Amino acid sequence: MRPSQRKLDELRPVSIETDVMRHAEGSCLIKMGGTHVLCTASLEDRTPPFLKNTGQGWVTAEYGMLPRATNTRNRREASAGKQTGRTVEIQRLIGRSLRAGIDRVALGERQITVDCDVIQADGGTRCAAITGGWVALRIAVNRLLKAGILTSDPIVDHVAAVSCGFYAGQPVLDLDYDEDSEAGVDGNFVMLGEARMIEVQMSAEGSVFSRPQMDQLIDLAQTGVAQLISAQKAAI
Repeated sequence: MRPSQRKLDELRPVSIETDVMRHAEGSCLIKMGGTHVLCTASLEDRTPPFLKNTGQGWVTAEYGMLPRATNTRNRREASAGKQTGRTVEIQRLIGRSLRAGIDRVALGERQITVDCDVIQADGGTRCAAITGGWVALRIAVNRLLKAGILTSDPIVDHVAAVSCGFYAGQPVLDLDYDEDSEAGVDGNFVMLGEARMIEVQMSAEGSVFSRPQMDQLIDLAQTGVAQLISAQKAAI
């Protein structure tokens, strides 16, 4: 039995509230159970230097966690003078994931930065950030299309992510912290629509996993991502 009493293939309750920030071109607050992430998309009429005069745009991401997002206070990374390796790894993952769902030529020479700030953490923060970050990006692009700044839609597909793992020997969908901290195997699965995969991060802790077990988690992830894409569509 899962600590949350959920079924093995059951997501935590998901809600996505849009337009929560006045000044951002796109924004949402995504809640997946006890994990709450504020996502904003900001437009700049410039690209990184390596893309200058290429006709291509760029989507990048930044990720952070508020000091009391967890049960004990974490020191602000700004006060430490540098980001942790975990933060850098996560924001690169978010950026890679969102770029997989966009046509950068259609975006033109402009950059959209998606900021993902964890207000409250209970496992799966990077997955919630990717899923909510796509919604913020979609809203920002919609505004560009409506204003006539873009003539064709650069977003080619939905992007969403979910965690899966083996808890107490059973494959489970959307691990919360209690499950994640005790899981023998856990993974993060980033997918486009129609279950096409962008990235899979799997690791074993005190256990190992077989190819059939990996396939079980991929099947669970496909189920979860399909539901998250439905939530994205409903929010927009």
